[in-house]
Amino acid sequence: MLMKNNLTMYKKQVIVILLASAVLVFAQCVKNKPVVQGPVIEAPDPVLAGQGKDIFRFDSFGDEDFWSDVLHIDKAIEGVDHGGFGAGVSPKTALAVGLKVDADALPASVVSAISSGAVDLDDPATTLTLLKLNAVVGVKTSFSDSGQLKSLGITCALCHSTVDNSFAPGIGKRLDGWPNHDLNPGAIIALSSALTPAQKPVYNSWGKGKYDARFNFDGKNGPSVIPPAYGLKGVTSVTYTGDGAELAYWNRYVAVTQMHGHGSWVEPRLAENVQNPPDMVTSKLAALQAYQLSISSPPAPAGSFDAAAAARGKVVFDGAGKCSSCHTGTHFTDAPGKLHSPMEVVSEPEPNGAPSFASRSATKMYRTTPLRGLWQHAPYFHNGVATTLDGVVEVYNARKALGLSAQQKADLVQYLKSL
Repeated sequence: MLMKNNLTMYKKQVIVILLASAVLVFAQCVKNKPVVQGPVIEAPDPVLAGQGKDIFRFDSFGDEDFWSDVLHIDKAIEGVDHGGFGAGVSPKTALAVGLKVDADALPASVVSAISSGAVDLDDPATTLTLLKLNAVVGVKTSFSDSGQLKSLGITCALCHSTVDNSFAPGIGKRLDGWPNHDLNPGAIIALSSALTPAQKPVYNSWGKGKYDARFNFDGKNGPSVIPPAYGLKGVTSVTYTGDGAELAYWNRYVAVTQMHGHGSWVEPRLAENVQNPPDMVTSKLAALQAYQLSISSPPAPAGSFDAAAAARGKVVFDGAGKCSSCHTGTHFTDAPGKLHSPMEVVSEPEPNGAPSFASRSATKMYRTTPLRGLWQHAPYFHNGVATTLDGVVEVYNARKALGLSAQQKADLVQYLKSL
């Protein structure tokens, strides 16, 4: 999700670069790539969850009038040769930003053109074709009968979906709920000419797969890792800091304050009141939440961990590692019954002298993070201070003075990989 306030120039460049990157990945097509197993969908109410699926993937909550009518991103993408302004979006202007392409949205003719190398990476018309096919995950557009781009918006799937790479790297079947850790929003923001020299280092410090969803409110620099939106059935206190008791709380926050959709956001604990009528968010929250709760955590891929070592690691997890003192139950979290102060967690102090992430939240505390699907969403902890599960164990062992042996640490890592 992206920033608001006075970053109009940055927002233009962010969307332009993200969309162009989708075309760039076409040039990287290679066959016979391994397919990652997707999440299992468990929908107790298939009608409601089905509605939520469409909302998650395709609903912008009316944010087109911000991205198009205010920022004119559609015109920047088109370029002067296609009814817009400027040079338009050439694929060669895009870096590896991590935008994903839904292979199921590509007709046979496009697939053939990609495979034969006939896709022109120098023409903004290629980007427009991709958008017209509704193949860019997390981006919603509309076109006139004459084929001209009319509007552009973003959806939940932009940050919280990826693909299985079954066609090529970055192109495949959707994996909803999986965080897109290939995105580097801070580096993209830092490309903006609207930023001052003092601001650029702030955005560049965020890193890939991180975003500061509080920065546009408090101006403090402390990005967090984009979290998964799967495995949340039965989990309350859904954010890193347990601000809300259900997903609808966070969905409203993101839809209104980060996507700039039409709706309202009120949080008395932080003295926040954002009103952007008419309300196009509230009526969709129940269905959106139902779909997200129907997405189970992806199981660890076969052969990705040592089963015998994992069995020994569970003994460490429940014993010498003291992990189960907080990571309890089937979801491995003691929330909502308990939240933890910054002094209790091993992820603080924050890296690079950043302010406590909890201090910027409504609770001022941390929720114990559920552990299912750990293998999929590195880096770890809210601030990404551990890039691997080995790193996670080392951090705990050092900061909690656990005194684990090398064998115990290795076994514990295998157990975490199995979850």
